[in-house]
Amino acid sequence: MTPPKEPSFRESVDLMFNRAVALMDLPPGLEEKIRVCNATYTVRFGVRLRGQLHTFTGYRSVHSEHMEPVKGGIRFAMGVNQDEVEALAALMTYKCALVEAPFGGSKGGLRIDPRDWDEHELELITRRFAYELIKRDLINPAQNVPAPDMGTGEREMAWIADQYKRMNTTDINGRACVTGKPIHGGGIQGRTEATGRGVQYALQEFFRHPEDIKQAGLSGSLDGKRVIVQGLGNVGYHAAKFLQEEDGCKVTAIIERDGGLMDESGLDVEAVRNWIAKHGGVDGYPDGKYIRDGSKYLENECDILIPAAMEGVINLTNAANIKAPVIIEAANGPVTAGADDILREKGCVIIPDMYANAGGVTVSYFEWVKNLSHIRFGRLGRRQEEARHQLIVDELQHLDNHLGDKWVMSPDFKQKYLRGAGELELVRSGLDDTMRAAYQSMREVWHGQDNVTDLRTAAYLVSIGKVAASYRALGL
Repeated sequence: MTPPKEPSFRESVDLMFNRAVALMDLPPGLEEKIRVCNATYTVRFGVRLRGQLHTFTGYRSVHSEHMEPVKGGIRFAMGVNQDEVEALAALMTYKCALVEAPFGGSKGGLRIDPRDWDEHELELITRRFAYELIKRDLINPAQNVPAPDMGTGEREMAWIADQYKRMNTTDINGRACVTGKPIHGGGIQGRTEATGRGVQYALQEFFRHPEDIKQAGLSGSLDGKRVIVQGLGNVGYHAAKFLQEEDGCKVTAIIERDGGLMDESGLDVEAVRNWIAKHGGVDGYPDGKYIRDGSKYLENECDILIPAAMEGVINLTNAANIKAPVIIEAANGPVTAGADDILREKGCVIIPDMYANAGGVTVSYFEWVKNLSHIRFGRLGRRQEEARHQLIVDELQHLDNHLGDKWVMSPDFKQKYLRGAGELELVRSGLDDTMRAAYQSMREVWHGQDNVTDLRTAAYLVSIGKVAASYRALGL
């Protein structure tokens, strides 16, 4: 039997864009301007490794410059190609507009498997790739600001930032050329957890609205909800960990590249993560039922499904078998356009990627602002805030002494109330506020327009509307 024809990732993004703009009244020229990628640069460079010259291919795509700098991660993966990078750059444009981060959309990628190279070799490759982009202003604090993505992290961002400083020795804002750096290299607290934390905040906001959870056939709070996570990388791990530890969710299945684990009573996310770090996969983990074809667990009964790895994992071949009433897209494009149609027909509520995984770019924005302002968040105001709180606590203690047994202060009230907000608390507060506001803007369209039946279309309508307004403001 011939497998059904599946749209590519880029085609899926275009289909979803077209579905949204059909509901808008945009001039055809402006619609085309927003849809197309402004520029894609392909670089092929050589690095001498292991006694011979190896040639690598990388990309940096700029989708929209309605605001600058443009923003978007750099991924290291063998599947990197121009179509994928351009689709991801388009998603970044809409994502930044939705959460009101003042950036255009960009994306980069290097066709490489990081596991094939040791750390020193990877540094040489990364620095050379960065050099090729920096000399063309495709990495620049005022024009193009990358971040980590699949296959990259703090280490690679630190190398890129250092390469930029070597080539621009007098740029005082040089550290702002890239985000997702280590704390001691100009990074910000809360950036590593940011995308996973954003997924948690998105679900918390969804569950604040009884009307919305009823649409998915659910009720109550997150407490006790069964969660399946596909991909226990940085995003999936943090999302699952926070939902389990702070919201009382049960993680009933974890799917990794070498198979899947399932335990209806709940898996210990931290223990599974430690096992993967030590053994390279979930095979052999002592608890839960292991199967080699982990993708089968996508079809298990659950309340919330979190695809947090690759695009296209939910497609025409398995969409009809997906039983989750809520899917939150922690990865970029995990549900294809064809699968999206099938799932919406079934009444599944999909919380779309451009909103659900926007925690990363939101906290990247905070890091960029921190680098430009050259001061840590909370440094100026924290002790003053504590001093003001101390006045209230002293007054309460004065009352306590006079009232005796009639009124007693809770034992940990003083400690909690006196503590001023540091950088991590402020970052989490800003991220929570951003995720709440973006969800509100989507649900207003979702519930307010008769021809909008899903959150993805609502998200596209909100973001495209904001990008169009920016272009109009520029006189286009």
